[in-house]
Amino acid sequence: MTDQPWLWDEATWRGHVDHVRAGRPLRPSAWPGGAKVAVALSFDSDHETPALRDGEVLPGKLAQGEYGARVGVPRLLRLLARYEAPASFFMPAVSALLHDGEVESYVDAGHEVALHGWIHERNTALTETEERDLAFRAADVLERLAGTRPVGIRTPSWDFSASTLAITRELGLRYDSSLMADDDCYELLEHGEPTGVVELPVEWIRDDAPYFMMDRFASLRPYTPPRGVLSLWQDEFDQAYAEGGLFQLTMHPHIIGHRSRIAVLTELLDHISGHDGVWFATHAQVVDHVLASAEQP
Repeated sequence: MTDQPWLWDEATWRGHVDHVRAGRPLRPSAWPGGAKVAVALSFDSDHETPALRDGEVLPGKLAQGEYGARVGVPRLLRLLARYEAPASFFMPAVSALLHDGEVESYVDAGHEVALHGWIHERNTALTETEERDLAFRAADVLERLAGTRPVGIRTPSWDFSASTLAITRELGLRYDSSLMADDDCYELLEHGEPTGVVELPVEWIRDDAPYFMMDRFASLRPYTPPRGVLSLWQDEFDQAYAEGGLFQLTMHPHIIGHRSRIAVLTELLDHISGHDGVWFATHAQVVDHVLASAEQP
């Protein structure tokens, strides 16, 4: 196959597009309890793992990640408890092993713990064998610490390789949360065939990292004030509410956990809670509901 895409024949470019594709839509006709919107909050508890993955072993970068476990997570757990909002925590296995008791604190508070790789690896840089090995090892670690095996996955950095869906199916997972083909849940197709795996979609608009990440050596600078992000996220919620759909957020304890940003998340939760008919749910709970609704005649 040529590496010049403009020379590909139709079978080639169509094959790439059809490898993993959005299938049937899964927005339910109703949410539990007659709610008008589902709110699925999620946190990627990466902590030190992105730095470790890149071979960054000096204290500076590692301390940025440690902040997430040391300060961000306790703040978030207190905030979620105040609003009685269950959430999903996607955690690399190495993060879970580094921070004793953190997985257990999520479980004890009624939150979901789900897969997020071994060491926040880049799946597209791995062989299929390597990706599979790390995914199964990570699932084993989280199962041991959480007491139940994860039912969902979010690929690190949303890096979805040509092998990821097949490995997700081998793991017996019910859902993925790494792709962006819709605002609401849908079933994933593999080579045109239904897989039974639900996609609970993400979006960079609804992620804290693009707005707040800082890297002094990579010219990466925060460019949106926290209250600018609040306005964006409120608009996203308001439209989901008007449509009767899903409002999903992706955040990181070492990013959203800082004071000025927790203040904004608090204001957002105030805004959401001020509406009637809001169902706060984990990603797994949303997936269970949309699947049950899809099976009804």
